[in-house]
Amino acid sequence: MNPAPPVTQMTEPMDDLLTKSQLDAAPILPRGFYQRPTLEVAGELLGALIVRRTDAGVVAVRITEVEAYLGVADPACHTFGGRRSRRNESMWGPAGHAYVYRIYGLHCCLNIVTVGDGTPEAVLIRGATTVHGGGLVADRRGPTVARRSWTDGPGKLCRALAVGLTDDGADLCSAEGALTVRRGAGAATVGEVERLPRVGVDYAGEAADWPLRLRLK
Repeated sequence: MNPAPPVTQMTEPMDDLLTKSQLDAAPILPRGFYQRPTLEVAGELLGALIVRRTDAGVVAVRITEVEAYLGVADPACHTFGGRRSRRNESMWGPAGHAYVYRIYGLHCCLNIVTVGDGTPEAVLIRGATTVHGGGLVADRRGPTVARRSWTDGPGKLCRALAVGLTDDGADLCSAEGALTVRRGAGAATVGEVERLPRVGVDYAGEAADWPLRLRLK
């Protein structure tokens, strides 16, 4: 008697929470949304959707955690004291553009420029949940990574979205762009927001304790 074949069970469901048509129907956040105080923008980005289009397909995530960086007066910010370089040039440009940089020579981080008009501030996207393109994210993150850990850090998020240094300066408000931010459910309906100190900025003195990290509970 032949033994029964083993049962294969998917431990990480790939069901998408949003369809492509739902993503297309979600309005892209306009430039004016970002041309406001950075902390205000950061709070309202919670619940918004980042949509990434590549030849491999479409991935979308819902933002769950962000950090605000307040420019020349913020010791934790790349533009503190008016620093300006090739690396942070995008922060000095128009609001609503991406600022992508690499840390530790390995991981990229996605930020969104705020305020604009030469005020170099930005919001770091720290974490998100995948709502479309789960199969593609699983391929990018590897078979041993649990779904809950796909995008729970800035480097993980960029790998899941295939965001790299070539996306630095990308206009997130352009419908023709490969990377857009669209209106989502909104923080008020997704969950309660908690404010915490930022991560990895111990060098910033008392600014390391500023409660500029916003996270959905």
